[in-house]
Amino acid sequence: MTEVTLPALIQQMLQPGFYPHPVTEPIQLSQTHASYVLLTGDYAYKLKKPVNFGFLDFSTLEKRQHFCHEELRLNQRGAAELYLEVLPITLEEEKYQLGGIGKPVEYVVKMREFPQETLLSNLFAQGKLTEGNLEELGRVVAQYHAKTETNDYIRSFGEVPQVRAAFDENYEQTEKYIGGPQTQQQFDETKAYTDKFFAERQELFHKRIENHYIRECHGDLHLRNICLWQDKILLFDCIDFNESFRFVDVMFDIAYAVMDLEAQERPDLSNAYLNTYLEQTGDWEGLEVLPIYLNRQSYVRAKVTSFLLDDPGVPAAVKEEAAKTAAKYYKLAWQYTQPKQGRLILMSGLSGSGKSTTAKYLARQFNAIHIRSDAVRKHLGGIPLLERGGDDLYTPEMTQKTYARLLKLGTILANQGFTVILDAKYDQAQLRQDAIAQAKKYQFPIQIIYCTAPLKVLEERLANRTGDIADATVDLLTTQFKQTEPFTATELSYVHTWDTTQPQQTQLNLLNEKRV
Repeated sequence: MTEVTLPALIQQMLQPGFYPHPVTEPIQLSQTHASYVLLTGDYAYKLKKPVNFGFLDFSTLEKRQHFCHEELRLNQRGAAELYLEVLPITLEEEKYQLGGIGKPVEYVVKMREFPQETLLSNLFAQGKLTEGNLEELGRVVAQYHAKTETNDYIRSFGEVPQVRAAFDENYEQTEKYIGGPQTQQQFDETKAYTDKFFAERQELFHKRIENHYIRECHGDLHLRNICLWQDKILLFDCIDFNESFRFVDVMFDIAYAVMDLEAQERPDLSNAYLNTYLEQTGDWEGLEVLPIYLNRQSYVRAKVTSFLLDDPGVPAAVKEEAAKTAAKYYKLAWQYTQPKQGRLILMSGLSGSGKSTTAKYLARQFNAIHIRSDAVRKHLGGIPLLERGGDDLYTPEMTQKTYARLLKLGTILANQGFTVILDAKYDQAQLRQDAIAQAKKYQFPIQIIYCTAPLKVLEERLANRTGDIADATVDLLTTQFKQTEPFTATELSYVHTWDTTQPQQTQLNLLNEKRV
């Protein structure tokens, strides 16, 4: 679009004199189907276009004013440092004024500008996005969701007819791409999976509503809407214009970045994000609905990319690339619907033996769900993860409840096709045998990884442990030694001993050799 075709207001906003502060020249303009964004150096100004797409309606000044304030309100939850204020624009003698005192003719959201290289999508492209970054993102999103609003009206958006409407619309809008970027088999099997899920899992959706997991979420939480700026992760550009896109299950939000990273063949990073989020929230049952939202986010990405194929203004080379990208995401959406073999891994060993370090490593290798007994215990006790538990948290009754929940979660999720690592001492034969019995009953594989290290190493690790959710101290080791029951002859066939003083890759190679 050339400058002469731009509205007079935007043309004036491209002039340095429009602003009451210094600017970096030339002022940069970017635009989407619904907005103009002007980058001035320290600040960015966003205006909504007077458009109505049905799902988004900015057609009147009153509506644009309302949605500017909504954008400010909603984005201050995740990026208060970026979203500053809504300013009126007035017109005086054919000259537009920012923050003028006359009658407003437009409204603008003023934001702090940040470097584009701080976007997680750009950090990923440069190979700078680390496992630690994704773990921190899991913590940030967990805190964000904990503060989001929910009520009866918001939760009504979790009803099956509301949720499936978007899926049905996706299928209607993509039938014409069968034989192009999508195959008939993929289309048929993906649709059959979601139809069956909605028909057979209605109780699951009701539970999500009852447990208040339908909230006023971000709604568009992919890596391009997250930045790491001034050592802080900020979640910005959430959905402000459509309630049905924002009033969703928290797992809908989580699925965006998980899918993003898996599509880029970095399941280790998506695993770090997902496991950290689940540990922080205790919402491991949310994994039961996660596959359908992973499917949806991937399918939507495929659909939107497919739309480029219909645009006569798009060059042939761009269309060819779009067809490849769409095909990749249609395939990924289909892959999320395919049955998987779940399995259970029990960690075992004394405190300080390296169970959690090993379990975390294995979770990244196997894209497994890592559930720590320390986290389960503290969620059951209703105390923050990093708060030290009192004696009441470590009674025999609470220990029994903790192991019962671990096994319940492990069984549910292994039956859903997840590899699940239950990270606890598993020092009692009965606890191990209960898990083996469940695996036999539901016919999924089970393995016990027994972590070992010399006593001196255990003592050093426990003495030096900081910033961890585990409460165990050196003085407990003697008691643990006495209480630990040896593996029975029956159990030994499931046991692999893992020496945590040796390199992890070496130990993993030995484990893989043993696996059938």
